[in-house]
Amino acid sequence: MSSLEMMTLLELAHGRRDEQAVAARSPLVSAVRAATRGLVAFGRRSLLLIVLLAIWKAAPRLGLIDAVFLPPFFDVIAAGWQLAQTGELYDDASASLLRALSGFLVSVVLFVPLGLAVGWYTRLGDLLNQFIEICRNTAPLALLPAFILLLGIGELSKVTMEVYSCAWPLLLNTIAAVKQVDPLLIKSARTMGATPQQLFRKVILPAALPTIFVGIRLASASAMLVLVASEMVGAKAGLGYLIINSQYSFLIPQMYFGIIGITVIGLAFNAVLEALERRLMRWKAQVAA
Repeated sequence: MSSLEMMTLLELAHGRRDEQAVAARSPLVSAVRAATRGLVAFGRRSLLLIVLLAIWKAAPRLGLIDAVFLPPFFDVIAAGWQLAQTGELYDDASASLLRALSGFLVSVVLFVPLGLAVGWYTRLGDLLNQFIEICRNTAPLALLPAFILLLGIGELSKVTMEVYSCAWPLLLNTIAAVKQVDPLLIKSARTMGATPQQLFRKVILPAALPTIFVGIRLASASAMLVLVASEMVGAKAGLGYLIINSQYSFLIPQMYFGIIGITVIGLAFNAVLEALERRLMRWKAQVAA
């Protein structure tokens, strides 16, 4: 074998080893690249939030805002850590979560089926239309004193306020969802011999579900709004109570941490509802694909 052939064989062997090494490293490289792309995308989406947090941190330090009225962000986090160590944060957060979840779930169980019935049965809609219009234009917070007078300052009045505030986004969006179902779909299902039960399960409910979830997410936001207001009146625990009590006691970092806590709970609610919506409506992604 000539020296030229020997060199060629050695080069081929080295090339194969290099290819094998690259192939072995490729999963790790792909994972690193995917993680990097994810971090870059998260940074782009969160750019405004990062800028706002940086301003919050810098403005009190530079004397642009009085630190007494707007403490630096990390001072607020430190105040929250102290509340967590004493157990007060757990008590307040659990009380708020229990009230919000109780009122929200009761309203979903009651008013989504009612909205489906009102949207489907025209006579029932005509009967309830005026009552619905009056109630939905009556602000829940305006009724807070009446609920307290009638039901007391305990948990019942707060949960009832939650149910009332969640009712109208749920009811109106569910009614609109049923009425907006394509009549051609209904006609086609009836032509193929679908029973009323099959028509509801296979056509009406799947077609109405996206708009119903819009109402559910609006109701969750309304629940958090009313929760804070109701806890500021006659409550001994809850994040709303923490906010108002900290303001009265001039514990400003704790007050801001209570506001952040309410925001985090609202974001968690929304994330759970988005995940549930994606799971229940996987057919949308398949149709889009």
